Amino acid sequence: MACGGRARGGNNGGNRSNENSFSVLDNTDRVHEDSNNAFYLSNGDHPGLGLVSNSLTGSNYNSWHQSMIIALIAKNKFGFVDGSISKPEIGDNLYHFWSRCNNMVMSWILNAVSEDTSDSIMYIHDARNMWIDLHDRFN
Repeated sequence: MACGGRARGGNNGGNRSNENSFSVLDNTDRVHEDSNNAFYLSNGDHPGLGLVSNSLTGSNYNSWHQSMIIALIAKNKFGFVDGSISKPEIGDNLYHFWSRCNNMVMSWILNAVSEDTSDSIMYIHDARNMWIDLHDRFN
């Protein structure tokens, strides 16, 4: 399954009168099913994925930054680092989807930097602030 969502009920033997007795995805839950939505994660998206070939070492920040932008745009996740996808309130229906995708982007950033840099940003709680920290430090 992509980024979040509830399980659907099984086959009711074709009896449509029982349809409401099954758990059905509401519109908010469908955001993870649309590959054009920023909350979508494909089966190939996982925390160990390396988005860029060269890790950030410091002196290569500009080329690393551009490579990451290209990769994150291709994954439709750039909004998590540029601030255009803001964190919903904890009670918001989208919070779970945002949290999962934000954590995925954070893991991709951690995989794309040197071990020392990774250790220094690991406890930052969102991808946007990781991105800002790296920019402020290396740009």
